[in-house]
Amino acid sequence: MAPSWEPLWPYRAVLAVDAKDFSSHTSKRMQEINADIQQVLAQALSATGLSARWEQRAFPQHTGDGYVAGLDPEVLPALVGCFPGALSDVLHDYRRQHPGKSVLQLRVSVHVGPLPSSGLGVPMVETHRLLDDQTLRDLLAKARTANTVMIISQRVYEDVFQSGLDTGTTVAEDFTQNIARAKKFAQPAWLHVPGLDWGLADRSLFEVPEQNSSAPSPSAQGAQRAETQPASAPSFVQNGNGNYQGQHQHFNGMGDPR
Repeated sequence: MAPSWEPLWPYRAVLAVDAKDFSSHTSKRMQEINADIQQVLAQALSATGLSARWEQRAFPQHTGDGYVAGLDPEVLPALVGCFPGALSDVLHDYRRQHPGKSVLQLRVSVHVGPLPSSGLGVPMVETHRLLDDQTLRDLLAKARTANTVMIISQRVYEDVFQSGLDTGTTVAEDFTQNIARAKKFAQPAWLHVPGLDWGLADRSLFEVPEQNSSAPSPSAQGAQRAETQPASAPSFVQNGNGNYQGQHQHFNGMGDPR
């Protein structure tokens, strides 16, 4: 009798965004921000040439203060290289076109891994852990004109930049390494702020992993992941046609709306 086994779920690039200071707004403004986030994402992805891919996105979910969806991993060079600058430009236009509204500033995380069509799994949890990293939050809190800060996982960084593929005007040097921390999660990740020269940044903000080379070996990465306990999976409530999913409880008890 043949041994039992299951096929691995498709690899998905996971894109997640959260709005800064969402909980400080009125209920009416929260509704507006929720709709505006979808609009600016669509515009920025269109400018990146990903409109068709975005229309076919997997497990699209509203998260109250943000949005998350899955895309084909082959678009990672665009998500990492072209999308953050395009999103920043769209948000600057948004501010000029809505002078009476509060400024919309977004944190962005990008991760990749095997996920089912529901989107429930460890890569989804890790995507939100990256988004909750305190250093990422601090960068946006300190920003005066920046409206976009991005964090990508070590896996995404290596897959994109070790491939040698074109990433547009954004290159590996536009990212700086840090240890992303949220709850029990702690993994190497890479930060990016469109237009920022990291040589001018305050290095005391970052906690860089100790390593002997510019990128950890696969065995070192495995050790780092093994030291990190997997976070418990989020719970979703499905409503309507699948374009809205409310998170009853943010990952591992993180129930505050941020």
